[in-house]
This record gives sequence, structure tokens and C-alpha cells, in this order.
Amino acid sequence: MAVVVRSEDEASLRGLIERCAELKGELVEFAQSARFDRWLTPLLLEAAGPERQLEEGEAIRIIDHFILRYRLPDGATVVDRFVAGRRDLTEADRAMLLGWRDPVEGIFEIRRKDGDAVVLLNLVDDLEYRTYSNVGRAAFRGVAKGSFLLTCLVPVHSADGAWLISGAMSSYPKASATEIAQAALQLATTQPELVFRNPEKIEQGWRSMREDRAGFIEFCGSDELILLPAEAEERLNAYYRHRQEASVAEHPDRARDRRLPGLAFPAFELPRGLAESDTVGVIYDEVDGLNFYPDYGMLRDLFADPALAGRRHHQDLLRVYLREESIAPLPVRRLAAAHPETVDAVFRKLLRKPEFTWSEHGEALLRRRKPRYYAQEPRPGVSVIGERLGELAAGAGRQKFTRARRVPGRVGHP
Repeated sequence: MAVVVRSEDEASLRGLIERCAELKGELVEFAQSARFDRWLTPLLLEAAGPERQLEEGEAIRIIDHFILRYRLPDGATVVDRFVAGRRDLTEADRAMLLGWRDPVEGIFEIRRKDGDAVVLLNLVDDLEYRTYSNVGRAAFRGVAKGSFLLTCLVPVHSADGAWLISGAMSSYPKASATEIAQAALQLATTQPELVFRNPEKIEQGWRSMREDRAGFIEFCGSDELILLPAEAEERLNAYYRHRQEASVAEHPDRARDRRLPGLAFPAFELPRGLAESDTVGVIYDEVDGLNFYPDYGMLRDLFADPALAGRRHHQDLLRVYLREESIAPLPVRRLAAAHPETVDAVFRKLLRKPEFTWSEHGEALLRRRKPRYYAQEPRPGVSVIGERLGELAAGAGRQKFTRARRVPGRVGHP
């Protein structure tokens, strides 16, 4: 959303930006002090690689991310520690600094310049940001309308709609639109939380996921499958090939004079951990989306025959499903609901609690074992790109359309 800053507000805004620059300098110095060496130094060394070479821009990016997003052992960020230790900060300073813990990461197209600011369109979340730099308009002197920036933005909290460049800023010419579009698509599909900063994209994502799930059920006959790994890959590739062919048939104008990726080559491949499993569970849930689970057939056998709970291999597998944060409660819930007559016996044997009943204690057990899952608001498993990114991805604006890209299925594994 574009925001107009009135001329009478400019002086106040400049003062806020100057204060941001002062605080950011102090914050960077604080983060690079000896107290944080044990966490920051390994991040820099890992990025530098065995050659121990790290470009300045990449080092700035890593330090900035460490300051704003990295979680220390107690769950706090560097910003939290800085604010807690500075009693001289005003309430406005504190609000501004704490607001920086939620930066906007993305790839931005420069829509226009406006005084000291540039108006940026984030190709990932499809929102506009009126953006300033703490060094003034000189920071944007070498960039032109229609070119692109890779950077991170933080809010100037006392000024609604004003954002500030944080950390490194890399610029790319308009001619690099194809490569930029591919990079933005990669971000949108692998980090959907960046897309879902835009509330409209959340609703669009749910709608697209419902449509995709309905198509999956129609094609596969169920929202839950247990397959050999090779069969799972073949089934998923066949499904998405079917979906693409149906889309081309419905909108032939979009495919004219260009090759559609995925029609000739497999689009889905299981990670090694899943590919080496005896069986793979494929569940397309209405809330949790499309997920893949290792040795799901063995887990199903355990719930179908609680006598198997005495076998260590089966017990260990269920323990993994309960222990690992990467595995959502979904598969255990599904199997418990499918086997109401045996679920109590399975957990009584596993937990050595003869009074355990799934109806009374099951949800509490999952909440204890999966706190991260319950702490997060559900998000759709489909990431929907904006019209402008669709234009760029289609070939430098030759065709105008909006399309949905699947977020890679969430994989639960030990």
C-alpha cells in the first residue's frame, strides 16, 4: 500500500531516521562485542567456508540477521538484550527497536523515487514499502526505476508506512528480471512465511490449497496414501503433471509459444531420508497441507495391532514421531482416530501408564511434545505469487497472470 508523507511531517521523519541511525550503530557495536562471540563467530566462519573468505556485503547481511532474528539460548534476540540493558532509552526508542525484530525480507522492484524515499514493491509478498536510508537519498543514487534491490527493511514505528533499509543492499538492473523472478519464486515457495506477511495472500493460499487438495483426492482416491518411496514419487509427479495439463487445457493462451516446465520432467523427488524408508505416508490434510512421513506403514500396523507395541522397533518409531519437532501431530492424530479401539493399548504400553486414555490425555500429550507446532498460527501449504512476479516469471511482462506455486510438501523425518 502506497503512503504519502506530507511535507510538514518530513522534518519529524528525518529526525526519526537520524535516531534510527544512532541506535543501529550502537546496536551493531553491542552485537559485535565479546559477549556474543560464541554465537556470531561460528555463523561468519561457516559462511566464509574453508577459504575463510567472506564478502563485506554478505558479512553485513549475516550480522544484521544475527541482530534482528537470531534466537539466543534463552529465546531472546540481540535486540531484546540491548533494550533490556539500556535504561536510558525512551519508550519511543524501545518501541522502534523492538519493532525491528520483525524485518521484511524480500526482493524488491523500484517503482519510483519520491524525495528522499524510494517506493519498493516486494515481489515476494506483493506489498509496497515507502523506504528510506539512514544515509539519505545518496543511498539510492545509483538505482533506477524498474531495477531491483535485494535487502531487508525495518519499520520506523513512529511514522506509519515508513521503512528503513537495514544491513546490506544489493542492486540489480532491469535486464536481470528473469533471474530476479526465479530468485523471488524460490523465496516464495521455500519460505512461505515471507509471502504471508500479506493478509490477502493467506486467504488466497487457503483457497488455492483447498482446490489443490480436492484435485489430489479426486486423482488419488483419498487424502491419505501409504506407498513405496518410488511409487510415492511416481504418484505425485503424475498428479502434478495432470494438474498442469488440465491448466494448459483450460488456459491455452498462457502456454502459447513457451514451454511449460514440469510437463516433460519430474517435479518432485523425495529427500534421501524418505527415499530410504520402507514406506512413505502421504497425507494431504485440510489444515496442515501436503506432508510426507517415513515408515508410515509400520506405524499404521502398530495401531492396527497393539501387540506390536511390545516390539522395540515399533516402539522406537512411535517415539520418534512423538519426539521430533519436525513431525507435526497430524499422523498420530490420524492413526488414533482411525483405530479408536486399540489406541489406548498402544500408548499404555509405550508410556507405561495403565490409566492412559487417548480421549482424555492424547491432546495434552501432543501439546507437551509439540509446543512449537501449537505456538504457530496455521498457514496454507500453497504460496500464491502476485501479478507482477507472475509477469516477470512469464518473461519480462509479456503475459499478465497470477498463479499459485506449491510450497514443497512438509517432510517429517527423524
